[in-house]
Amino acid sequence: MLQTYPQLPVINYDDVQRQFASDGFFVINEIFTGDEIEMLLQTISNADASNDTFRQNGELFAIRQFVKEIPQIQHQVVNQQLNHLIDRLFGNDYFIIKSIYFDKPEKSNWFVPYHQDLTISVDKKGDYPGFGPWTVKQGQFAVQPPLEILEDNFTIRIHLDDTDQTNGALRVVPGSHAKGVYRAEDIDWSTEREVICDVRRGGIMLMKPLLLHASSRTTSNHRRRVMHVEFGRKPLPDGPCWSEFAGILPKEIDLEGNGISR
Repeated sequence: MLQTYPQLPVINYDDVQRQFASDGFFVINEIFTGDEIEMLLQTISNADASNDTFRQNGELFAIRQFVKEIPQIQHQVVNQQLNHLIDRLFGNDYFIIKSIYFDKPEKSNWFVPYHQDLTISVDKKGDYPGFGPWTVKQGQFAVQPPLEILEDNFTIRIHLDDTDQTNGALRVVPGSHAKGVYRAEDIDWSTEREVICDVRRGGIMLMKPLLLHASSRTTSNHRRRVMHVEFGRKPLPDGPCWSEFAGILPKEIDLEGNGISR
């Protein structure tokens, strides 16, 4: 059924759900207004960049755990419109488990090869059944969890600039999210196909963490700023907790145990 919502395009939610389940991604433009994008950028520019989670060099500016580092930005990111969209497509029991902001400047010329997002961010390292291997980036523990956790999560990428193949739009392999752990070296291009995901400023890209994706070098003088926000809906098994945790809907939240009660 078609439904309209303030500042949202007309969306056939059933079609989005079907294609997302089949392909592992979907692009929806016109989710954020120009004023909302400017507000997000202003909040980031006003943040204290002295923490280790802020990374800046000539080719990249990035903030890990930006919702945790800049708490006031949470309701700007998951505003009424996006909250409504998440509720219609996925249900109202999801919460933020990871957030990264990155700014790929005009002269940046690095690329990201095909990969899946196989790790989650947790608060501590340990010997937990089904979890491993482990990595640490800027003091942040990351681990590959059991596959069913990754299969249940989803990601929303909020685009703050027009993005196409000339400034690093994601290239994806449709349906690859349904094949478990799928290494780039195992891609059979005689049967697989690649899609370039152009997204306009203010648009979003929905994707599954297990979707194979890559991005190319910049060949234009166009900047690319993206907010990458991952969502889950389950507490982790006994042991680790989500290192970044933010509820997105009115609910009673046990922050200590990452649990949810109604």
